Amino acid sequence: MYGLIGQMMAAPGKRDELITILGEGTQAMPGCLSYIVAKDATNADAIWITEVWTDAEHHTASLKLPSVQAAITRARPMITGFGQRFETIPVGGVETPKTQA
Repeated sequence: MYGLIGQMMAAPGKRDELITILGEGTQAMPGCLSYIVAKDATNADAIWITEVWTDAEHHTASLKLPSVQAAITRARPMITGFGQRFETIPVGGVETPKTQA
């Protein structure tokens, strides 16, 4: 398996809109086992994205999907930068049900 955990910074006041766009653009991604978007508890403009994929190739391929490309295009003006980024090797866990932002 292949995992990514990364921080994304939104323009002030745009975090919730950015979260919505990320959620809409990530439906039906082959090889994606988990895609979690979370609000940073201490920074009102930051979000964390945690991804689990069957392998790195599926993650790379997902970036070319039309729905993901459309989400990137819509989200780009709201993104002011990226914080920490970690690649991981997931070994187990429990999937989190979808909730409202």
